[in-house]
Amino acid sequence: MNKYKKLVLCLFLDAIGYVSFLIPGVGEFSDVVWAPVSAWLMTKLYKGRAGKIAAVVSFVEELMPGVDVVPTFTLMWLYVYVFNAKSIAENS
Repeated sequence: MNKYKKLVLCLFLDAIGYVSFLIPGVGEFSDVVWAPVSAWLMTKLYKGRAGKIAAVVSFVEELMPGVDVVPTFTLMWLYVYVFNAKSIAENS
């Protein structure tokens, strides 16, 4: 998948995580459902150890009240394609 298409997908997945704020009373229930789904999606989008760690972070972040505003998918995209890409290029 093209990295920019993946970015758009990550932004969309983070937006889904924000939906719980829009529906009062339903938010916490939707987080219980969304947490394992987001963790599974993270492992599919990002392979290897980094994807597994990001999945755990995503799962915990979705279950913790008040931290749904953290854009976990987008932050992982930045790590992989911006910050990690620079360190790989510097070490080459």
